Amino acid sequence: MPKIIFLPHEELCPDGAMFEAETGMTLCDAGLANHIDIEHACEKSCACTTCHIYVREGFDSLEEATDLEEDYLDKAWGVDPDSRLSCQAKVGTEDLVLEMPKYTINMVSENH
Repeated sequence: MPKIIFLPHEELCPDGAMFEAETGMTLCDAGLANHIDIEHACEKSCACTTCHIYVREGFDSLEEATDLEEDYLDKAWGVDPDSRLSCQAKVGTEDLVLEMPKYTINMVSENH
């Protein structure tokens, strides 16, 4: 099984984390199953940007993002070429290094 490494995030994963995940599992589900509280306001239905994540290593092992995922990524905070929605990106066969953004946009909880 591929290894998933989460780089340290001061609130959600201060020490970072490393674990194995099954191929085909979403990055969000893998993180949640290993006690990393990735926000997922739309219940993982590709309808928001709260689970935005950076894939720092292993990006090319992931399937390409769908047009819908790309449309939502356009609305996320701090998008870069390594950005994916963790509820949509699935673990492939290679190890991954992931980084959570410092901020996320949650239209429901931010009084908009």
